[in-house]
Amino acid sequence: MLSARLPSLDLIRGFVAVGRRMSITLAAQDLYLTQSAVSRQILTLEDAMGVKLLKRGYRSIRFTSEGERLFRVADRAVRQLQDAVNELAGSSERLPVTVTSSIGVTALWILPRLSGFQQRHPHIDVRVAANNQFLNLKTEGIDLAIRCCAASNAPPGSVWLFGESIVPVVHGSLGVGRLDARVIAANFLIEFEDPARPWLQWADRLSAMGLSTVKPKGTLRFNQYDQAISAAMAGQGIALGRIPLIEPLLADKRLLAVGDGTVDSASGHSYWLIQADEVPRDDVSAVVDWIKSEARDVEIRLHEDSSIVAGVPYESRLESS
Repeated sequence: MLSARLPSLDLIRGFVAVGRRMSITLAAQDLYLTQSAVSRQILTLEDAMGVKLLKRGYRSIRFTSEGERLFRVADRAVRQLQDAVNELAGSSERLPVTVTSSIGVTALWILPRLSGFQQRHPHIDVRVAANNQFLNLKTEGIDLAIRCCAASNAPPGSVWLFGESIVPVVHGSLGVGRLDARVIAANFLIEFEDPARPWLQWADRLSAMGLSTVKPKGTLRFNQYDQAISAAMAGQGIALGRIPLIEPLLADKRLLAVGDGTVDSASGHSYWLIQADEVPRDDVSAVVDWIKSEARDVEIRLHEDSSIVAGVPYESRLESS
């Protein structure tokens, strides 16, 4: 009788796929279903439970409080079920190394570098779990996490990767070389909607520049950081660029740092590598070494080539190392 009250596993799998991607389109690709089929699964699940799980906006979705609560439990349950099925079936596949980070860090920093790791370690499977929530690695079955936080909030044993530094960025087609009242009034500002990170909000930036009363031509708002950067690359406006995440885009001039001579250090926030196990298995250690090496390469390039950030020297830990 209790099991009869549970929704269909197919509906739960569809909801988890959408939650992992925060996109019905991408979830449909993962499940090899049509977008409309996945959308119907979510609606059916909401009807069965009698609550709304997702808030739908223009080209965006986000969890309701009920949806977020269900996703935390369902995501873990589906992953554990997948692992158990593989184990009972006598799967010969190696246990993958699971790495979690925010959706923006995953899209802009991990995924562009992942092919290099795969070429060097073709025998190691990597599972990437993009999630903006701070997860308990032990209970969630996750090996590694990359998170942006203050040093006081980094768990013991965390490894510093690089600092959070911000500079306005724009596509070269807009012809913006410097931020001032005239430029702001003539252009769209691209806003990443995350109240928990005020240093990524234009209100704070403009206030610090003494331009809080200047009205931009318009504002484009995104709930995921990688979407904001994609809009900037498409020439849709001026964004606040997180330098370590977009360093390759700045280096090859797909984006240009706006030269007002200011790079914000985001109030002491940095990116940290967090391990679930103090002594990880060999495959996890290989991924740890790779992440640390890639992070140091970013620091070296930014330290040696100040032109990447419009001639402003990039502060790093290399001077003290």
